[in-house]
Amino acid sequence: MASNTSKTARASVRAGQAGQGGGLSVLGEFKYLIPLNQGKHVYVRNLTNGKTVHAATDSERFVEEVRSLGEAGHGAKIQAELEALTTAFPSDGWDKTSKRLADAGVFGGE
Repeated sequence: MASNTSKTARASVRAGQAGQGGGLSVLGEFKYLIPLNQGKHVYVRNLTNGKTVHAATDSERFVEEVRSLGEAGHGAKIQAELEALTTAFPSDGWDKTSKRLADAGVFGGE
């Protein structure tokens, strides 16, 4: 465990892990996509491996990260997030990002 985390944070993580039967416990709304730089970059939070990837929205890395989440059954949620980002930030190009992902077939060929 990283030494720069506080004792309270480590205790909180341990308490949250106790009693879990290996299942996933998420409190509140989990966001897969965290927009950055007016839609040019994004953090992609991956539940399947616990990692957060920083990528440009026009990069192959972004497409592959979203593809892996789509294959794991999270595609509909990501599509909903992209629609919400398009509505909330219409000038940031999220509609183009969503179309590029759909054209790449990351949502199961929809």
